Amino acid sequence: MNIKIEYTKKSSPKIVSDMRFGSTFTDKMFEMNYDKDNGWTNPVLKNYEPFVISPATLVLHYGQEIFEGQKAYKWKDGRIVVFRPEMNIKRFNNSAKQMCMPAVDEELFMQALESLVWADRDWIPQGDGQSLYIRAAMIATDPVLGVRAGTQYKFFIINSPSGCYFPEGFNPMRIWVSDTHTRTVAGGIGEAKTGGNYAASLRAGQRAHKEGFSAVLFLDAKEKKYIDEAGPANFFAIKGSKYITPNSSSILPSITNMSLREIAKDLGLEVELRSIGADELGNFDEVGACGTAAVISPIKKILDRETGIEYNYCKDGKAGPVSTKLYEKLRGIQLGDEPDKFGWNLVIE
Repeated sequence: MNIKIEYTKKSSPKIVSDMRFGSTFTDKMFEMNYDKDNGWTNPVLKNYEPFVISPATLVLHYGQEIFEGQKAYKWKDGRIVVFRPEMNIKRFNNSAKQMCMPAVDEELFMQALESLVWADRDWIPQGDGQSLYIRAAMIATDPVLGVRAGTQYKFFIINSPSGCYFPEGFNPMRIWVSDTHTRTVAGGIGEAKTGGNYAASLRAGQRAHKEGFSAVLFLDAKEKKYIDEAGPANFFAIKGSKYITPNSSSILPSITNMSLREIAKDLGLEVELRSIGADELGNFDEVGACGTAAVISPIKKILDRETGIEYNYCKDGKAGPVSTKLYEKLRGIQLGDEPDKFGWNLVIE
């Protein structure tokens, strides 16, 4: 399908040095619609504007929606680059499958993403920790009440010039282990990037913030023994020459984590993808959270609320040497300062 170009706005890019994550949006968006009889139709690049939907719209009542997050960067030589977009597209369609939603053709998805990012190229910031955050999403739009999968859907992409997700940036943060709250369960939809998984983390996250912590470390729902996710990001730990991260069907398969595992191997580290007991927290040299938005957020302290034990890392107040090396290597690849030996960057022209 050919993408129509209908945007007329030509706003001045809103790029400032102190840019809060997800608070500013460009003046364009991509949109197309689906129904069971015609499939996907009317792909269009248009002005960023509100949707007009019925109060009975399915997504508002039963939460049938998915989304993705990825980033575009402007290199020093002016080239526009998106990091591993094909992986986000595959994960998006995997989420769609889990949520009983139609897949989006991968070539069309990529064409839409490239077209929108190129149209928004002047909005891409180049400050430390800044990027163009790309949010693709799909919602069920049937105007009907009743618990069932929809037959009508809207797919859209919006862009947000953004800074770091966590206000600490790459500076170590404090988190606590939730002793009561559960984010998701094995056999559920934990591997889908859907809003319900994030909504389930809000209460624990709010409590953590009130008590001076940046995020929550969730444990498995069944036994409350194994590490699940660090709020909105995957968990990883460093022990000697090992990079260790949870292997669980209840957490989102982080593309950042996958990339860090490849970099760790390339740096000579042994990678362990396995169940990690909460009782191992005292054995690690370094710990952190990783994801598209945060990249890597080093963790300096973890409080286990059940035992009252506080585990201390980053004793000098700085990120550990291995986490720092992994962060600098990944960021260097994303920003064009390191050779992209893995072929992860897509240059948009």
